[in-house]
Amino acid sequence: MTSNSDRRAGAADPPPDEPTRTATEAERRRPRSLIVSFFGTHARDLGGWIGVGDLIALMSGLDVDGPAVRSAVSRLKRRGLLEPERLGGAAGYRLSERGRRILAEGDQRIFGHRVARVEDGWVLVVFSVPESERRRRHALRAQLTRLGFGTTAAGVWVAPAHLAPQARATLRDLGLEEHAELFHASHLGFRDLTSSVERWWDLPGLQAMYQDFLDEHEPVAAAWRRRSTEDFQDRHTRAAAFADHLRAVDAWRRMPYLDPGLPPELLPDRWAGSRAARVFFELHALLRGPGLEHVRSASAPGGPADP
Repeated sequence: MTSNSDRRAGAADPPPDEPTRTATEAERRRPRSLIVSFFGTHARDLGGWIGVGDLIALMSGLDVDGPAVRSAVSRLKRRGLLEPERLGGAAGYRLSERGRRILAEGDQRIFGHRVARVEDGWVLVVFSVPESERRRRHALRAQLTRLGFGTTAAGVWVAPAHLAPQARATLRDLGLEEHAELFHASHLGFRDLTSSVERWWDLPGLQAMYQDFLDEHEPVAAAWRRRSTEDFQDRHTRAAAFADHLRAVDAWRRMPYLDPGLPPELLPDRWAGSRAARVFFELHALLRGPGLEHVRSASAPGGPADP
């Protein structure tokens, strides 16, 4: 069983990028995304604070230079996710209360990896938001996409039933309860449910997303699998474990928001998502501990760790 401290990565960049984003967009986002992943994966074990110099040193192991780190943390500060704070004379950043809440919400989705069952049914969000509220209508669509909902028709969105609480919370947060209805539903006919799922979700896009993850991280997992326990006593090995683990977390953490955990029997044969999940959780189990040891040895203390 995974402990609470092992179930951390967070998803502080809503909404997540679409799988089709360009290489230029991905590269521009990379330092900020890696730092979000770092705060979700390790910073809470340091008390939620890290010195700027230590963060720059850690990120250099992932080919992120100092100016990129400073720019990224400034953007995260402006978004209210980080707060500047000096400890022991060192300048640093601490997770804000909002940042902690967002990361905690992300933990369950990213590490829970819940797979739906057909017999559990579906949640439907049916809404009609007036044109005068089009900004909130757009925000609702964006949030439903972020939760992994598919679209059945204009104003009718569907997802596995286990996403009902998140859908309810989204409608309340946006103040759209009077413009929406929430249903728990079963599929009674008339089309084959497998073909309907193919229309409601971009399964080829999801398959390509998972295959990209496998192409990059499956060989990494195979290499680490061959390592002995003694190898991890070496500080250079722990530094490499930190880098490979953080890259895997950063690549994985958006995927559970794009894929709601559809029932396996409704998915294409050789669905890459199942194998991608196994690879990610194997890397997480192998590398998070050594990676955290590297972070602790490279960082100044920032207060008591979270319980």
